Amino acid sequence: MDVPARPVSPSYDLIVIGGGLVGGAVSWGAARLGARVALLDEGDVAFRASRGNFGLVWVQSKGADMPPYAHWTRRSAALWPELAAALATQTGTDVALRQIGGLHLCLSEAELEQRAALITRMHNDSGGIGTRIVDRAELRRMVPAIGDAVVGAAFCPVDGHANPLKLLQALQAGLLGHGGTYLPNRHVDSITHESGQFIIQSGSERLLGAKLVIAAGLGSRTLAPLVGLDMPVKPLRGQIIVTERLRPFLDYATHAVRQTDEGSVMLGDSQEDVGFDNATTVPVMQGIAARNLAMFPLLKDAAIARVWGALRVMTPDGYPIYQESQSHPGAFAATCHSGVTLAGVHAMALAPAIMAGALPPAVEAFHAARFHVPAA
Repeated sequence: MDVPARPVSPSYDLIVIGGGLVGGAVSWGAARLGARVALLDEGDVAFRASRGNFGLVWVQSKGADMPPYAHWTRRSAALWPELAAALATQTGTDVALRQIGGLHLCLSEAELEQRAALITRMHNDSGGIGTRIVDRAELRRMVPAIGDAVVGAAFCPVDGHANPLKLLQALQAGLLGHGGTYLPNRHVDSITHESGQFIIQSGSERLLGAKLVIAAGLGSRTLAPLVGLDMPVKPLRGQIIVTERLRPFLDYATHAVRQTDEGSVMLGDSQEDVGFDNATTVPVMQGIAARNLAMFPLLKDAAIARVWGALRVMTPDGYPIYQESQSHPGAFAATCHSGVTLAGVHAMALAPAIMAGALPPAVEAFHAARFHVPAA
């Protein structure tokens, strides 16, 4: 009796597990170089950080206590125009990048002084990027809609913002356009390594890959050890309010208020350590509304279109993890909580390095071994 032949498993140069902004950027970046790439996306059953992203390309306060992160973030901001242009040319999608500067608005003199001290410390530790304090008079000329409670702001000329959902859409469309494979609604059941190939089992489906990137957000914690990686991530909830569309009043990015390219206004800046709970709560929403109304009184008459909670992907120190497995060479970890800000370097620097077979020296500081240094 003949035994049915086992179906041939598709083989790829790179398999990326995680269909969010990190995985999407790495996948697109590798595929545009000619690599055969498969992107596995668990789907809406996953805690998607990407769907709750505020959309900032934010540099001014990144890496205050870790200069390598400051430099990595700045490099990404510098690459963002090239990324946006490449996606627009390839896919026709405008990801709505506006990179004319960002403002951290302050509601007290004490808060403004703290911000000034942060700018000085970062300048001394990481070099200058033009971040400076603007007083109320200059700020009012920049943004006439600010409220009387705003005393000043920190302004960084390389900050900006983009539409995160259009970015995610463009990365996926671009991946397909470069011949890549997008596999939605795939749950990874196992990862093994045989004869120089990573074998991904998802239900009855079996995929082979010469290289592997785990960028599965909060799911990375359980997947990473399967290939000798350490990704100790945990959730941090953020809640967001979105208003109806309003007339344009805010072109700049700010840390807590953002007017989108479509005219709606996003209000946020909450952080809660509540585990895997992405619900919304009235007290937090009231706090967000009160602070942002003080910044922009015109919002008092704006109708709320929707609210949501989403879970950020946080490491113990808040900085990214990038590393290659020692026990399973060719398997890489990639995670961060700044998927929009770092999309530039993930697509244009990290992905090429992974395909070349070695992480760039710029990310050596982000190895997970830093979490296991014995206390003095």
